[in-house]
Amino acid sequence: MPLGPVRQVAIVGIGITELSRKSARSGLDLAAEALRLGLDDAGLAAGDVDGLFTNVGYPLSIDYDRMAEAFGLRIRAAVQTWSHGRFVGPALQAAAQAVALGTTEVAACLAGVSFSGLGMVGGAGDAEGLRQGGGSHGELPHYGMTAPGAGAAMAFRRYCERYGADPALISAVPRAMRRHARLNPNAQMTKPLGQADYDAQPYIVEPLRRPDFALLSDGGACLLVTTVERARDLRQPAVIVSGMQGLRAGRDEFIFAPPGLGVFTQGEERRAEDHPVYAMAGLSGPGDVDSLQLYDAFSPNVVFVLERFGFTGEGEALDWLQDGRIELGGELPVNTAGGLLSEAHLCGWGHMAEAVRQIRGQAGDRQVAGCEVVQWATPFGDSTVFTKDR
Repeated sequence: MPLGPVRQVAIVGIGITELSRKSARSGLDLAAEALRLGLDDAGLAAGDVDGLFTNVGYPLSIDYDRMAEAFGLRIRAAVQTWSHGRFVGPALQAAAQAVALGTTEVAACLAGVSFSGLGMVGGAGDAEGLRQGGGSHGELPHYGMTAPGAGAAMAFRRYCERYGADPALISAVPRAMRRHARLNPNAQMTKPLGQADYDAQPYIVEPLRRPDFALLSDGGACLLVTTVERARDLRQPAVIVSGMQGLRAGRDEFIFAPPGLGVFTQGEERRAEDHPVYAMAGLSGPGDVDSLQLYDAFSPNVVFVLERFGFTGEGEALDWLQDGRIELGGELPVNTAGGLLSEAHLCGWGHMAEAVRQIRGQAGDRQVAGCEVVQWATPFGDSTVFTKDR
């Protein structure tokens, strides 16, 4: 029997727990609170949820089936990806597609993240670096690089050498994220980060210093997704999922760089790309975006997203983002809650929740004036556009 008509989709509830460097609570406990907060926000009950989607499971979080059992959910559609933050976009997109096709009515995108329980990321005992001749983040233990930041640092160094850029200019990114986090009462990092403070921090993998690396965090997050028709009868303004494009992969792709710059890539050409996310959302291009939320596991990700999605030309983003351009009040506010660099590392769900707040006009001191279009994007190519219900 053929599927029915595709239905328009909206985010109707968000829930974020207290965020911390180390919590005594389990991932299951954090996920439970996040779900409860999301349901309260939307005006829904646990019995309404029949879809469960997550981008992280054991050992960083809780697997989908354990959550469904513990929370008493009756799930008709579930997706759990490989346990990596990069899949936050695809997990949300899978939920939106399930709602659009009618295989679920109310989908919970849910995670309770416990980096403190996982222990150190990287190092000699990190199994990631041993897979497929090198880890998926660019770990190369046979060259002594066992941390995820190695690939990001190498890609950024290659970028600077190719375009004659000053790597010290990257400090504008963590300083901007810290200014945003200082307006977020739930952020981990709220101490000022001036230029002198940044320069005093040690290199982790040169040319990247400690503030250029994402935090390790404990916390829970939830987004609830349903049809626009149902959303309009609920507690909060509907935030429309208006455009999507998928995660890219191939011999020229690398998780922390655009094609032609990353570790393991087999070509050096930075090709022009088509981005259907804009046309799908009814936008003329990146110039229509009011705020950009992106996966800032490392500071250069901001540079690479700006260029990959056409906000700037090739080799121009590092200079372009200086002088407050990506800060609140600037031309393109980026990661207005502080991002992975200063709010918390919730594997990307914090960015999604902030996108919803901005569209609703509920971001408080961080609110982008007249915000109607927020884009989520990654340096590895996937993107989702959220718009106000017009």
